[in-house]
Amino acid sequence: MIDLHCHILPGIDDGAKELDDSLALINAAISNGITHMLCTPHIQLGRFDNTLDTILTAFELVQQQVIAQALKIHLAFAAEVRLCPEIMILAKQAKLPFIGKWQGKHVLLLELPHSHIPPGTEQLIKWLHKNDIIPMIAHPERNRDILADYSKLKMLIRMDCLFQLTASSVVGDFGEGPQQVAEKMLSDDLVNIIATDAHNLKRRPPKLAEGKMAAVKIVGEEKAQQLVYDTPWLISASKFM
Repeated sequence: MIDLHCHILPGIDDGAKELDDSLALINAAISNGITHMLCTPHIQLGRFDNTLDTILTAFELVQQQVIAQALKIHLAFAAEVRLCPEIMILAKQAKLPFIGKWQGKHVLLLELPHSHIPPGTEQLIKWLHKNDIIPMIAHPERNRDILADYSKLKMLIRMDCLFQLTASSVVGDFGEGPQQVAEKMLSDDLVNIIATDAHNLKRRPPKLAEGKMAAVKIVGEEKAQQLVYDTPWLISASKFM
């Protein structure tokens, strides 16, 4: 399986704190059946001021140990970028780490605030599309606006966004609300990929296999396989070559 959203790089966001934590998460992912992980630390201006350089430095530290220990995993990196007007500046400066490509356009893993869908979101998404960037909305099932009103997804659907569900949401680890939204999105065929969004072993471990099994009950084996392997690979293949 291929995981396109995880926070396993050490010391640069709210995920792995130390290199040992990174390696523990990687070993857990391997045990879970994950063969490829795209490391996506937060870029959230004012909180996690990561850049391509800070991400690359942390990535190389982890990659050196993966090679030294002969761990059976393929790693690459991008970022999960919090929605903000500065995204347009970063895009113009070629400083946005994309998770791959879809239909010839760059794919940006875009995080909305957990609390709401901010005013101006639609305008930013339009700008991204005009600049050949497709937003993939990270964990929409955990956004409070969408939790309160499922129809809030309509604007994002109309804007041709892609959607990434968190595996742990599908299995119920985030509670009944996110699980219900995740299940409905699966039933409505709105989901493009399922990813782990893994942060740590204790509360947010990599559970892609469990997420796939839960999805199988809703969409069947073939579609669930597409969500954890086929589509993630179509998007990210160039990152692992």
